[in-house]
Amino acid sequence: MSNSRKFIKKAAAFKGTTALAVLLAVAGLPDGRASASELVYHPYNPSFGGNPLNGSVLLNSALATRKHKAPDMDSDRLGIEDQSPLDQLNETLERLIVSRMATAASFAILDEEGNFIPGQLETQNFIITVADIGGGKLTVTTFDKTTGATTTVEVSS
Repeated sequence: MSNSRKFIKKAAAFKGTTALAVLLAVAGLPDGRASASELVYHPYNPSFGGNPLNGSVLLNSALATRKHKAPDMDSDRLGIEDQSPLDQLNETLERLIVSRMATAASFAILDEEGNFIPGQLETQNFIITVADIGGGKLTVTTFDKTTGATTTVEVSS
């Protein structure tokens, strides 16, 4: 008599669910090979299709472990400053003037196809230098006269 049959006879001596569980376990593996089934994902979070009753558990867990504090600000303000209509007008005009100046400067350093033209453009506050470094590459250097800051960008022409 084989070992698995002896085991089944001994398992039959047990009463109740224990005997049934052992019998099913041994019957499912008659030749020693394991079987498998596909994994099935069951979402826990109700935002992703899980049981809506899990929402309060997840929220309470998140609140209990939260270590970050919101910055101090009025709850109705949300960090937005009030500006008078005159301040808004001045800010809009400044943006418009800077935009037009940038457009005019770009026409001075770009040709009709949008390629950079080597040379130098000087304004009241900036010096913009476009230099051909060979190999189809250009460097665009911006020098701020007021702060002395320099920014260099290398681009393909």
